[in-house]
Amino acid sequence: MKILVVGSGGREHAICRAFSRSAHVAKVFCAPGNAGIAEVADCIDIKHDDIPALAGFARDNAVDLTFVGGETPLSLGITDEFESREMRIVGAGQKAAELEASKAFAKDFMARHGIPTAKHRTASSPAEALAILESGEFGGPETPLVVKADGLAAGKGVVVAANRAEAATAINGMQNLAGSKAAEKIVLEQCLFGREVSLIMFVDGSNFALMPPARDHKRIGENDTGANTGGMGTITDSALLTDDQNAGIVENIIEPTLRGCREEGFPFRGILFLGLMMTGDGPKLLEYNVRFGDPETQAILIRLESDLVDICEALLAGKLSDVDIAWSEGNSACVVLAAENYPQKPRTGDVIKGLIAAQQRENVVLFHAGTAKSASGEYITAGGRVLGVTATGDNLDSALVNAYGAVNDITWEGMQYRRDIGK
Repeated sequence: MKILVVGSGGREHAICRAFSRSAHVAKVFCAPGNAGIAEVADCIDIKHDDIPALAGFARDNAVDLTFVGGETPLSLGITDEFESREMRIVGAGQKAAELEASKAFAKDFMARHGIPTAKHRTASSPAEALAILESGEFGGPETPLVVKADGLAAGKGVVVAANRAEAATAINGMQNLAGSKAAEKIVLEQCLFGREVSLIMFVDGSNFALMPPARDHKRIGENDTGANTGGMGTITDSALLTDDQNAGIVENIIEPTLRGCREEGFPFRGILFLGLMMTGDGPKLLEYNVRFGDPETQAILIRLESDLVDICEALLAGKLSDVDIAWSEGNSACVVLAAENYPQKPRTGDVIKGLIAAQQRENVVLFHAGTAKSASGEYITAGGRVLGVTATGDNLDSALVNAYGAVNDITWEGMQYRRDIGK
């Protein structure tokens, strides 16, 4: 088989690696890919949002299956376009992708289908958002509040404000933070308290198969301080959810979501990501994503023992319930190494040292995100999040020891990372 993976980050590197290990696969393409992905796939110079060019490439190169990594091409309708050409693709359709592309749509969907979530209001302008804020609807001046850009913002359009003054600052600065298009509408949301869990699953329209639960670390600074990022590290750990909590999530969130998608005419097929808050009142849904997370994917797929092609075939055939997906025992951890000044304007072009020593460590895999090759053939930084140093272990402590051991091998000017992933 020939596989095309759409995207260029650490998530796509993990997906390409999983496909490259399949007995069914003869060739993996990645568009556009990156310098590290080039080790396991042929990188194609087509942007991830150039859907006509991607479809043309898949047709001209007899690609058997396309797998979409990120949210932008899904929101632009890549799945609908490929399916209209009778080409096989794994990814949510454009209408289903609105669950991630619009926070307001997702919140209204949750309300229609009785899915537990935080109280919210959607404003059509900063002025309206400020008026809602000042009305006291979400509490007094010292009440925490979440401010979200409605549209896609690469994980950076969310501000958890400690009080009303911080929320007002976030509202006024949201267009600069997330972009004017993403912030055309602003969602104000009750701040929930508890432990966050990411739960990702394969979905074939009716059936689903859960992946190991994960926890992401969004803030740039240790002890969850500083600006939100696309993610600075993640762990997988079955202890994140009890059996009773899992059962409650299935009954009160997953099944109503999939049923709601079918009832509203867009059966969900692809990868569904639930961002959950485990509150004192039970699990509540913070947000949907309609694709693998980044860096959750790196920590999850390193534990996948089944053939990813077999899973995709079952998903497309509506037969996920017939597949027994195997995951390695133990835990995993991914520590993101970022460039200087990320998440603002990251510095690029610095030579990365120590990669060979790190990747020779047992139970460690390096997933490249923002890397390129210099004219002399050295790996250099080419983005904000540069590498995802990922490791497995018999338990969480050993996975973290393995990951941080490899982190200590790697260096470049201005490299930054969190030292408290998994804590």
